[in-house]
Amino acid sequence: MPLIIVRNDITKMNVDAVVNAANESLLGGGGVDGAIHRSAGPGLLEECLTLGGCKTGKAKITGGYDLPAKYIVHTVGPVYRDGKHGEKELLESCYRESLSLAKAHDCETIAFPLISSGVYGYPKDKALKVAIDVIGDFLLENDMTVYIVIFDSDSFKIGGKLFKDIEEYIDDNYENERTDRDRRRNERFVLQSTLCDGIEDEIDEDYDERADYNCEFVCESICSYSLIPTVNDIRKFELDESFSDMLFRKIDEKGMSNAECYKKANIDRKLFSKIQCNPDYKPTKPTVLAFAVALELSLEETEEMLRKAGFALSHSYLFDVIVEYFIVNKIYNVFDINEALFSYDQKLLGAI
Repeated sequence: MPLIIVRNDITKMNVDAVVNAANESLLGGGGVDGAIHRSAGPGLLEECLTLGGCKTGKAKITGGYDLPAKYIVHTVGPVYRDGKHGEKELLESCYRESLSLAKAHDCETIAFPLISSGVYGYPKDKALKVAIDVIGDFLLENDMTVYIVIFDSDSFKIGGKLFKDIEEYIDDNYENERTDRDRRRNERFVLQSTLCDGIEDEIDEDYDERADYNCEFVCESICSYSLIPTVNDIRKFELDESFSDMLFRKIDEKGMSNAECYKKANIDRKLFSKIQCNPDYKPTKPTVLAFAVALELSLEETEEMLRKAGFALSHSYLFDVIVEYFIVNKIYNVFDINEALFSYDQKLLGAI
């Protein structure tokens, strides 16, 4: 099941469980903790008074009370000092403990805030990386839909060398819309001219010269010379391999199981079943790219898979350029790619 990064208010998430970034007392505080206690109502505080607090890196569960969620998982994140005092290990434990509790209570959906990234001072890019890594590992072995809820996506950017490298790749490859539109217009003109050059010697001289190199003229001319294939002509050709055929061929070639593939692609199991049961299923572009990443396809193979589904990569779309960067550099972790896409306010791979 998928990991989905969303911009939302966690108290409004309609999931089985929401995670509260609590303090050790579990009696409420500021930020997410205060918002959850206010939204859940006084019943939450009454139950928390019976729990005896919670240690850093651990988690405890209560009812959801007035929240849309059935449960609230309370976990205590570390206060960030310098990253050299076990902060990362404690933060990883918060996510693992919370997921374990949710699984034990048969939760199918759970929503996390970015734990410790508020007043506890954990750098947001590093906090998001920890969350994605731990949740991603969990989802490879378990079926659950997990949300990371970011209240304000503008408050963080992916950090360090990765951000710089992506920015440079975008600068080198991203074309603006006008440039790409002009290029396509020129390509169409060349194609029309080529078609006309090929048939103009056989065209009756009575045609109006003003029709030369006109698209309608070309089509009428082609029809008049019976160049449009008949049904019998089409039947002589074999249909190309479909997207579904290529997908399952690649899964076999890579020696992967179906479950391993859809989990690495961050694809919902139900969606994968639809693709498996319907050879003519038409996926979305993010779904195709998610499978390409899971299968660790080269850029050429990725473009081939996209063509099977009726798509192509274009340098006029920021989404395409960012995904291409990861494929070119053989970075095939779909969760890392989605972290970057979310930072640039783009659609995510897989998920639904």
